[in-house]
Amino acid sequence: MPKKIVLAYSGGLDTSIIVPWLKENHGYDVIAMVGDVGQGDDVEAVVKKAYATGASDVIVRDMRQEFLTDYVFPALRAGAVYEHKYLLGTSLARPVIAKHQVEVALQCGAKAVAHGCTGKGNDQVRFEHAYQAIAPELEIVAPWREWELNSREDCLDYAEKRGIPVAASREKIHSRDKNLWHLSHEGGELEDPANAPFESTWQMSVSPQEAPDKEEEVEIGFEQGTPVSVNGLNMDPVSMVELLNEIGGRNAIGRTDIVENRFVGIKSRGCYETPGGTLLITAHRELEALCLERELTHFKQMVALKYAEVVYYGLWFTPLREALDAFVDETQKEVTGNVRLKLYKGNVAIASRSSENSLYRTDLSSFTMGKSYDQKDAAGFIRILGLPARTRAILKKQANVEVVK
Repeated sequence: MPKKIVLAYSGGLDTSIIVPWLKENHGYDVIAMVGDVGQGDDVEAVVKKAYATGASDVIVRDMRQEFLTDYVFPALRAGAVYEHKYLLGTSLARPVIAKHQVEVALQCGAKAVAHGCTGKGNDQVRFEHAYQAIAPELEIVAPWREWELNSREDCLDYAEKRGIPVAASREKIHSRDKNLWHLSHEGGELEDPANAPFESTWQMSVSPQEAPDKEEEVEIGFEQGTPVSVNGLNMDPVSMVELLNEIGGRNAIGRTDIVENRFVGIKSRGCYETPGGTLLITAHRELEALCLERELTHFKQMVALKYAEVVYYGLWFTPLREALDAFVDETQKEVTGNVRLKLYKGNVAIASRSSENSLYRTDLSSFTMGKSYDQKDAAGFIRILGLPARTRAILKKQANVEVVK
């Protein structure tokens, strides 16, 4: 009886040819797992294609809410952004897909898991690190590191010989990954960083030129750092992010063009669309500015950078990420309130911020003098602060005098 293997299956070119390849080259009984993280595919068509290409069983799992509540929102609360621009859409989706893939493998008695990631990218690290962290006993098969197919054209030819439809794949010039949080674009004209993206490359957002000539406002409410409402209406996470994607997209919000440093050491160029995520992280930062005191704010900025690296590098299932989450959770206890944003042709401005936990005090920040702050106290503070500088200056002056003598 052939051994079972569970493949993370998307229905794209790579995973479609991996099903017959696993059967032909390893003799596996292939179970395709389809993870719905909000990519918007016709799930029935994907399931049908998996069976048609040779899968013995297809298991579909709806991960959309878990993806947002357990992966995206913790990163949002942490303020995680990789290399100033990337809001980690693909990076955050991989661990939840891998987790469910392992669960399916253990439930089905499979001995191995497989993915369709290339040997040049970050996703192979994200998937395989998750496999090892959750079920180290499972074998891992990475076809792109084994087979002799070296190009997209090789894969298309392989598919055609086995009767797998590839007409749509031949027409595509971009490699795309979509979920509730973002849509990424790579390949085509983007392979040369000197080229601007085609306007047709963008899918989730209109151009600033096509955006409305009228400003639109949106208010986002948070409870302990987690978004809970839009324009005063409490919403479930999936509906909320879908709505914010629509609002941001029609106002040309969330486009990013980046040359990033992959974990494997290669520089890559890609374009990301994260309209709803851009609104959320902008609003969250503004609310933190009201609610967090100075030293905590500054330290959390360092934590945010590390959190982004941990996610990007595929190290989600690690004690470090768990410890960072514990710190972030503590910082978010007072981050409750509302932020209103003004959107106009790709720009996001702050209309208002409010929180019952705000540390902002008008009696302190006002130019009008009052009893809350005695200006005379500043003199002693500055004298103490400047003591090392004065000491050094005196010593240097004395040394110069001795040299002149």
